[in-house]
Amino acid sequence: MSEPQAGFLNRTLRGMRRALRRAGGARGPLKDGVQADLPEDDADRLRQQIDACLRGQGGEVSARTRAAELGETYLVLDATGRRRFLDILAREYDTAPDALDEAIAAYREAVDERARATARRRLREVLVAPRVRLLGQFNGLRQGVKFLVDLRAELLSQVGDDPGLRALETDLRALLTSWFDVGFLTLERITWRTPAALLEKLIEYEAVHAFRSWDDLKHRLEGDRRCYAFFHPNMPEEPLIFVQVALVTGMADNVQALLDERAPLGDSEDADSAIFYSISNCQAGLAGVSFGSFLIKRVADDLARQLPNLKRFATLSPVPGFRDWLDERIDAADADLVAESEARSLEAAFETSDLRRALASAAWWEDEARAEALREPLMRACARYLVEARHGARARDRVAHFHLTNGARIERLNWLADTSPKGIEQSASLMVNYLYRLNEVERNHEAYRGDGRVTAAAGVRKLLK
Repeated sequence: MSEPQAGFLNRTLRGMRRALRRAGGARGPLKDGVQADLPEDDADRLRQQIDACLRGQGGEVSARTRAAELGETYLVLDATGRRRFLDILAREYDTAPDALDEAIAAYREAVDERARATARRRLREVLVAPRVRLLGQFNGLRQGVKFLVDLRAELLSQVGDDPGLRALETDLRALLTSWFDVGFLTLERITWRTPAALLEKLIEYEAVHAFRSWDDLKHRLEGDRRCYAFFHPNMPEEPLIFVQVALVTGMADNVQALLDERAPLGDSEDADSAIFYSISNCQAGLAGVSFGSFLIKRVADDLARQLPNLKRFATLSPVPGFRDWLDERIDAADADLVAESEARSLEAAFETSDLRRALASAAWWEDEARAEALREPLMRACARYLVEARHGARARDRVAHFHLTNGARIERLNWLADTSPKGIEQSASLMVNYLYRLNEVERNHEAYRGDGRVTAAAGVRKLLK
């Protein structure tokens, strides 16, 4: 687990402990004196505590207290101790094979419907691993759900090829998926008047275009800018995912222009386009629990109601895997990368027709002749990458896969759209507009998920020829 993730987990557990104390719960005895690497004697005490949680003696308050004590114990462990803690859950609190065999045999031997109903009920009970019942007890704690989200983030970093940990991760993912059904989530707009603690988390979680200052943050929340986030009732202080939107005229083609704090504020009432330019997942422990598509649709519906002049909903998105793919094609001596006339233009501008060497030239994007020489081969290559490159049945680019799954179409490639160091390194300055036509979203989604067909505008298809 990375240091930031470990910090999140420790803060969560401390918050959970404070919440329990305010509720009158007792301080957990197990963690006092437990050695950080969880040696076998301490592991035996841990097993006794887990067994007490599963027996459920003493009522609801006692059950919550014991669950919080387990969390506190986890907090005092080091990396070795936490791995042993997880191994105990994975290997000793899985579904019992003997009990499962007995339940299956009882079902097969049932002679009437009443007996079969009883056997089915018993089989369902046995199929729920004891560790699932144990983890479910954290749902009753104020910080308990966040604890499990962060716990899964740590677990994901350790799973590897270990079948026991993988089974534990699968159980935890299923539990969180049921708790984080989109029907339970609330959509909230984040503004400059939002509490500072939450704004600080926005800065911390932003994964696409880092906030440069508090002034930058304010610029992205006021006037013709919007920010929306999904929250869960049991994690009211923690955004799950948030999206930043620019309300502009026309389809934006340059992210530096969108992020320019000195640019005059536009009038959102005059805007005809909502541009989603940053979407950030905040909780590593919710990887694979998808609600990003619902966020975009909810925000689009909300904006359409507020601003009837909006006619276009699109993104200005990065192409994070393009340079890696391009380097692979260069290594493979792909003859389609550079046409003969383009090779002559590269030679004139860079004294080489080798794409990799040209892209390694310092600040090539600031030189008009050099940028123009690279434009056509890179635009064509990026179109190939987005439309044709695959990772199994899905688009190789993870951002493209996300938006195509949601029913968007690839509308336009934008040259010199992101000349930040990250934009140059990942995508050679290119960005892409994914267009959400609300009456076409379902059809595009079915085409991509059913047949693997990528919907792209004529201008993008033309680049492929």
